Amino acid sequence: MLFDSHAHLDDARYNKDLDEIIESAKNNGLRHILNPGADLTSSVKAVNIAEKYDMVYAAVGVHPHDVKDMDESTLVVLRSLTNKQKVVAIGEIGLDYYYNHSPREVQKEWFIKQVELAKEVELPVIIHDRDAHKDVFDIVKKYNLGKTGCVMHCYSGSLELAKEYVKQGVYISLAGPLTFKNAKKTHEVAKEIPLEWLLVETDSPYLTPVPYRGKRNEPAYVKYVVEAIAEAKSLNYNEVAEKTSNNAINFFRIK
Repeated sequence: MLFDSHAHLDDARYNKDLDEIIESAKNNGLRHILNPGADLTSSVKAVNIAEKYDMVYAAVGVHPHDVKDMDESTLVVLRSLTNKQKVVAIGEIGLDYYYNHSPREVQKEWFIKQVELAKEVELPVIIHDRDAHKDVFDIVKKYNLGKTGCVMHCYSGSLELAKEYVKQGVYISLAGPLTFKNAKKTHEVAKEIPLEWLLVETDSPYLTPVPYRGKRNEPAYVKYVVEAIAEAKSLNYNEVAEKTSNNAINFFRIK
């Protein structure tokens, strides 16, 4: 019983073999996959993929890289997509101060507007944070997103910050970097954050875990993240798999 809480199945790298990728996921114990949008086009594609495959659900939103191209009409379309039955979250949204593909003030403006949309339509949010820890945390706290429903996607911050998020009722999602030997901060988070606050993901096709690092990632590989958490916590694999899956089912309100 596994739930990959973040996989970009709409990526062009899956265009030729998505059926096989889904079948491989099933054969490796996955019951659910969440496909988040990164812009308007990928959000629409995520919805279409979710409607095609029973085990796939969608989130819709615009990644901080692409908010420079947003306007109010984009929000109108996103709002309309939330009416689709298999859309269960707004995301991935947030701030990225590493690449700065969109100006920082523009990123903050549209992050907040998408947060407000999530609160309006009563859906949880999937947050991208890269080198923007303080601004992201301040917005999460100001808008009480722990109550709305909030997960920090592919968490890369400190253990101390993760604990502050958990106090706010925010989930922490761990991905392939947890399997990397040099990911000291992430190992600390996996060990110390209570299992009831953890989700697992692949961020496919990116961030492929060991032993497939360097190759295209896929949802079937989420089991390696579960194995790493189980090792960090000295727990049984099945216990971690079941709990993180149930956490995601509850977080995304899947019935």
